[in-house]
Amino acid sequence: MAAEEAAPCRHRGAPPDEVVTRVAEIIEAISNDADYLYRRGISAEEFDLALPIAIEKLRGSRSASSSDRKDFLLQIFSYMQSRGAISSFLAPKYGDDTVYRLSVPQIGDVAVVQKGCPDGKHSSVAWSVPNWAVETYLWWVCPSLKGDPGWHVSAGVKRLRGEFFSSRLDTLDGIIFHSNLCGSDLRPCPKKARAVKIGDADVPPPCIWIMPERGSGSEYNWTGNRQRRFPAVLLSSFGISAAESPLFTGNVGFRVGASEGTIITSRFGSGCSTSSRS
Repeated sequence: MAAEEAAPCRHRGAPPDEVVTRVAEIIEAISNDADYLYRRGISAEEFDLALPIAIEKLRGSRSASSSDRKDFLLQIFSYMQSRGAISSFLAPKYGDDTVYRLSVPQIGDVAVVQKGCPDGKHSSVAWSVPNWAVETYLWWVCPSLKGDPGWHVSAGVKRLRGEFFSSRLDTLDGIIFHSNLCGSDLRPCPKKARAVKIGDADVPPPCIWIMPERGSGSEYNWTGNRQRRFPAVLLSSFGISAAESPLFTGNVGFRVGASEGTIITSRFGSGCSTSSRS
């Protein structure tokens, strides 16, 4: 099963090759139009020299910054508090690790570790479980269109598998993939019907996967039987009842030995699921 099947959504798609070619032709025409450039106070030589830097600057300005990602999560947690799903939360201070402390009634303190796109090593390896956390989740706030969401999640889980079977002592309870791109025209969401209004945006429920726990044997959450409590709390903010929450909660499973493998199963409603296996 393809890596893209690890998540239920797909990006809208890259523009056709002919459109890309046409844009390149337009840029080339501008670089060759000395009169046009002169009227805008720049020479052809200056244009050619500055073009690569200008493209990088433009690409950077269109990418979500760390503060944008933080603002997105703060809006989510503020909304959860307004709905009574959490009683309070503490945001990380500037310069500290991006760990949010959520006080959840009937559960205790839950840690959410904010990261960027999961295919990056830092976003899947550089984390730790706080000693105060009852449950800990890695939340990937990924705005990248480089690959479909499932591809990103699969790449992140591959790194997490290495961490799971390493000598490190801490493990995650789950992972979440969700950003302000989810539910937009660029990243349509099959859970759009369950979206809620947060600020000016219609925000669909996040994709959540429960991770395995360590133990003996050759299978770790392979059949998705591990239960965690925070996913139902998070989903309740989107009007999804506790009874429905398993229909919107996926799982990650590992196998070792002769039948070694990894399975990532996503669920997005009654009878709706997709899986990636490697």
